[in-house]
Amino acid sequence: MKVLHNRVRLEDIERAREVLQDVVVRTPLQLDPILSERYQCKVYLKREDLQVVRSFKIRGAYYLVQSLTDEQRARGVVCASAGNHAQGVAYACKKLGIKGKIYMPTTTPRQKVSRVEFFGGEFTEVVLTGDTYDDSYQKAWEVCEREGMKFVHPFDDPLTITGQGTVGLEVMEQLDEECSHVFMGIGGGGLVSGVGSYFKSVAPKTKIIGVEPMGAPGMKQSITMDEVVILEEIDSFVDGAAVKQVGQLSFEMAKEIVDDIILVPEGKVCTTILNLYNENAIIAEPAGALSIAALDFYKEEIKGKAVVCVVSGGNNDLDRMQEMKERSLIYEGLKHYFIVNFPQRAGALREFMEDVLGETDDITRFEYTKKNNRDKGPVLVGVELRVPQDYFSLIERMKKKGFTYLEINKDKQLFNLLI
Repeated sequence: MKVLHNRVRLEDIERAREVLQDVVVRTPLQLDPILSERYQCKVYLKREDLQVVRSFKIRGAYYLVQSLTDEQRARGVVCASAGNHAQGVAYACKKLGIKGKIYMPTTTPRQKVSRVEFFGGEFTEVVLTGDTYDDSYQKAWEVCEREGMKFVHPFDDPLTITGQGTVGLEVMEQLDEECSHVFMGIGGGGLVSGVGSYFKSVAPKTKIIGVEPMGAPGMKQSITMDEVVILEEIDSFVDGAAVKQVGQLSFEMAKEIVDDIILVPEGKVCTTILNLYNENAIIAEPAGALSIAALDFYKEEIKGKAVVCVVSGGNNDLDRMQEMKERSLIYEGLKHYFIVNFPQRAGALREFMEDVLGETDDITRFEYTKKNNRDKGPVLVGVELRVPQDYFSLIERMKKKGFTYLEINKDKQLFNLLI
């Protein structure tokens, strides 16, 4: 397949749609009244969380796998994935009768691993290895070279990107008005390259806005440096978009297609996930919520317009919800952790409870740590506030009452160690 002017061709995306029409779901494009009112515009959600494998990844994975020669199919396929691409490959393997080995990070939520095993059945073998997608990627490539199997790339292959581009084709067919912005998450860059290619061909005035987690800004840094960079460290929380290195092909496309890239803090992503669940009954995974989390950063520019957010996946492990709530509260300024030095005398705790805590402040954690001298003992204290502004009066009262303290929220290393 040829790539034209740093984008995949319109006719190739249209051909991919014909191949995929009996395999993937034509997911709905829904006008969301709550988000539309909040941002004073029309917010349409492209619900790829309702896809066959609950993410858009099946489009590119299946389109690539079905293109293989008989010889390649006989040897089998290999892929590396943090979850969603693996499900797409597993689905394709079972439907097409092809053997596959699927490498996933050990940090992948169990829910995603189980779904891969379900979709692939006896046709796929799941191997958990490494802490990140990039670790799994290296192991998968070793197997490809050793056993001569075809590697099904999750984002850096023109066929994968073309398959993802069918999301954009469907949006254009479903939307009956002009769209000013399309927001979508960026992991390796396959989705934004495919969808962006389609929009820039048929609606060049539409702005393509990529969204990355703050802890994995691979595409943002690559475009800034004008070369693909390898991130030394990433925050793997937004597992579907946490890669150390974006694709070379997707990078070349993205730097021509993408109008802007927004970096969203992981805590903001958590707030968005909780709001989607509580207000819209939508279960979005962290990467799937990136597009909506970015709306706050564009709220002035999108007023009165029509915008599209691609909800790219809904494979969320409910066991992570408590962690998401915690991250959200901290990001919103509603939860704070301190190491407070308590005087070792009778009544000190009562004084803290009565004179330092406000009426609506709530202690969520209270744990004595090792006593360092006879006069004072450090205590780990977690406090949840009703509104963020209550933080300032809490600090003022601690100082006034002579309680010395260390703010753990402001010390990343200490926070990760204790919280």
